[in-house]
Amino acid sequence: MSLTKGTKVTWNTPQGTTEGTVVEKKTEDFELDGHTFRASSDDPRYIVESESSGARAAHKPDALTEA
Repeated sequence: MSLTKGTKVTWNTPQGTTEGTVVEKKTEDFELDGHTFRASSDDPRYIVESESSGARAAHKPDALTEA
């Protein structure tokens, strides 16, 4: 799956399904909210922003579903 900036997606959280938007695709290691994430072109991470809270999170592609 190749998502682009602005794509609407859903993902699961402990509180249930969350809806939001892809903000950025990361293909190099990065930090978000004090956590280090490993990413590469073969194993990217997507930064997503929740519609309800505005919080950002990093997810693997298989954790996201296009809405």
